[in-house]
Amino acid sequence: MTLEELETIVATRAQASPEDSWTAKLLAKGPEKCAEKFGEEAIEAVIEAVRNDREKLASEAADVLFHLLVMLRSRDVAVADVMAELARRQGQSGLAEKASR
Repeated sequence: MTLEELETIVATRAQASPEDSWTAKLLAKGPEKCAEKFGEEAIEAVIEAVRNDREKLASEAADVLFHLLVMLRSRDVAVADVMAELARRQGQSGLAEKASR
């Protein structure tokens, strides 16, 4: 599965009733709640990385990616926008990019 395919799934679920879809329910609570949920999932992924549990880390990373896309949707940011920014950065080192911020 690609991030674009996952973005399509999020978009489809966003159109469902909040009573029928976790994604729609989360989006109905607003961008702040979406960001909070993303943060929770990111922390869970960090914990599993520190514990060195590959299986649980993969599961938590899937949650992170999913909730990242929900958060992006809540602020009307497309995966294509994120990928364009990554492409823009490709021509410079990570250290140079960080210094430019």
